[in-house]
Parts: sequence; structure tokens; C-alpha cells
Amino acid sequence: MPTKTLQIPTADGQADAFADFPEDREQHPGVLMYADGFGIRPVLREMARELAEHGYYVLVPNPFYRHGPAPVIELPEHIGEEARPAVFAQLMPLIEAHTADRVLRDADAYLRFLTAQPEVSAGPVGVTGYCIGGLLATRTAAAHPSHVAALAAFHGPVGADGPDSLSKLTAEVHFGHAESDLTPEALGQLNKALEAAGIRYTSEIYPGTVHGFTMSDTDAFNPAALQLHWDRLLPLLSRTLTKS
Repeated sequence: MPTKTLQIPTADGQADAFADFPEDREQHPGVLMYADGFGIRPVLREMARELAEHGYYVLVPNPFYRHGPAPVIELPEHIGEEARPAVFAQLMPLIEAHTADRVLRDADAYLRFLTAQPEVSAGPVGVTGYCIGGLLATRTAAAHPSHVAALAAFHGPVGADGPDSLSKLTAEVHFGHAESDLTPEALGQLNKALEAAGIRYTSEIYPGTVHGFTMSDTDAFNPAALQLHWDRLLPLLSRTLTKS
């Protein structure tokens, strides 16, 4: 499985990134994957590789490139409860500095770069993200309705911009929520906004989960929920993106 280390030209500089894709020398649909708040690290590389093995070109940018190349901060191999306060003390200023305007400028650059790659087939792309990356993925899909056919976000604050922002989506959507992040009442309100926008979607709370359940290098990891994530993500991409 080839992996490329890349530099993506943006309005504010160069974003470091990597891409995984099949080694069959054919073109494949593009998927833009946004990391969680901890950023690019071995677990994200494993997830991108697994997705690429299903026939996709997966581009994973460093959203915090303005502060340096990934890893922007030093992370322990396992991000347990004891390590989290110190890690978040370093991460929160980066997350807060990543304003909606910056997200959208970067999204323009990421999608332009992704669709120009010789290994990427013509046609719409998919966008997926984890934690804060789920919000970045949602903003990207809403800003590029003609380019993004599939949106998936996991344990992400996808409703943070309000229901009006969701009305701009045209992609088919899957939102997988952590039980600790969203009450059934809040889920109902979110899903009503998706229905009102006429979006084809699934949006559900994954049972027995806490925030970060897809990430195997954290205490939040839930193997069954990670598998459910693949069971939702892969059919979504298969339905919406044309394979060669």
C-alpha cells in the first residue's frame, strides 16, 4: 500500500499531509480524512491505510500546519487520563486558533489538491473526520456541495454551527455520536434539522461509547464501535462514489 508524504499549497502556506492509496496503478475515488484533535499519528495512519485498502485515495492533512509539521506537539504512545490534561493544555490554543475562516480556506486547498492527484478518479469525493475533524468535515461538505457526495463524522460536534449550516449539505451523511456527547433529545433535534434540509442521512448514538471511541491509542477506544464505524462508512462511500 503506497504512502506519499505531501505538501499542500494553501492560502496561508504549506500544509503537510500524507496519502494512502491502492498500488494497482488505477485511479480511485478521493476521500479527505480529517484527524481528531490529537492530530496525525500512528493510529490515523493505520485508519487511512485500512480505508485505502477498500479502493480509495485517502488524503490526511495536518490541520494545525500553521503551528508546525505533524506531530505539532509531543504525544505519548497511549493517551490515557493522566496524560490528557497536559496534552489538552497544549492543544486547545491550536484548536481555538483554527477558526471557521481558516477551516474553509484550507478546505478549498485540500479539495483542489485532492482532485488534481493523478491517482484520483474524476467525480465527487468523500469527506470524513473524527472529533473536531468531524466538524471540519461537515464544514467542508457544506461549503462544497457540488464536490462532496459523502460526509461521515464520528464523535464530532457536527451541529456546532447551528441548523442553518446543515441545510447547505447535499452529500449523503452519516453521523456516529458518542453516548457521552449527545443526549437522545439532542440527537432528535439534530436529526430534525437534517430532515428539514431534505438530506439523506443516518445519525445515531453508538451504544456504550464515550468521546473518542474510534481511537485505539486512547482510553476511550471501543473496538465494537470502531467496527460499527467501518460498517457505516464503507457502504456510504460505496453508494456515493464511483469506482473504476
